[in-house]
Amino acid sequence: QVQLVESGGGLVQAGGSLRLSCAASGRTFSSYAMGWFRQAPGEERELVAAVRWSVSYYKDSVKGRFTISRDNAKNTVYLQMNSLTPEDTAVYYCATYDGDPSTGYWGQGTQVTVSS
Repeated sequence: QVQLVESGGGLVQAGGSLRLSCAASGRTFSSYAMGWFRQAPGEERELVAAVRWSVSYYKDSVKGRFTISRDNAKNTVYLQMNSLTPEDTAVYYCATYDGDPSTGYWGQGTQVTVSS
């Protein structure tokens, strides 16, 4: 059974940092994309960052502040978030997918709250 488990969310003040982790189990995802999405209240879920092989993607508003990385040996993806702002407040989800995220595997989400 495939399972993705996120951790590392929490409450932080503006300007602070958090590191999210997502551990996948049940199969190997080294050839899949791994991404972090987020959904704020009343908003649609959006892609924040993704990585496949050595290619990374970042949403414009997080470029220079967030860094995505993966450890294929541990089947784990990380999201280092620095210089957080209240606009980063959301539930963050990790997903692993081969092309279309809607057909991939998703974690349960972890709350990130940034206070001003």
